[in-house]
Amino acid sequence: MRYRRFGRRSKQGGATFLGIVTIGAILGLGVYAGIRLVPLYMEYFAISRALTQAAETLKDGDSSAATIRAALDRRWTVEDIRTIDSKEVEISKVANGTQLVAAYRAEAPFIANVSLVVDFEATVVIGKGSPGLY
Repeated sequence: MRYRRFGRRSKQGGATFLGIVTIGAILGLGVYAGIRLVPLYMEYFAISRALTQAAETLKDGDSSAATIRAALDRRWTVEDIRTIDSKEVEISKVANGTQLVAAYRAEAPFIANVSLVVDFEATVVIGKGSPGLY
């Protein structure tokens, strides 16, 4: 007696070894990029925290450029900020007080001659109200 097959043989589904390796490589590159970017963002948060704390210490007192620079130098030393110098922070007068802007570009080596570049900008206004990060 012969057995007859009804229908086609079902094709196996699932991921191949090459597919799993490709997905793993892509996820690995993403994780590696994240690991390389974390220190840049941690320093950005330190810079924004230093600007905010310097603004809080100066909100009721003298807000001359020399006083602001001295407060920024102290905060830069405490936070151990190396990406941007405190002298590179732009100090300008605005309608409601004094504005501090720290704008800079940070770069992290990635693979061979490929680097990850991030542009950061933190702005704080020292004014009659409470200082805030913008």
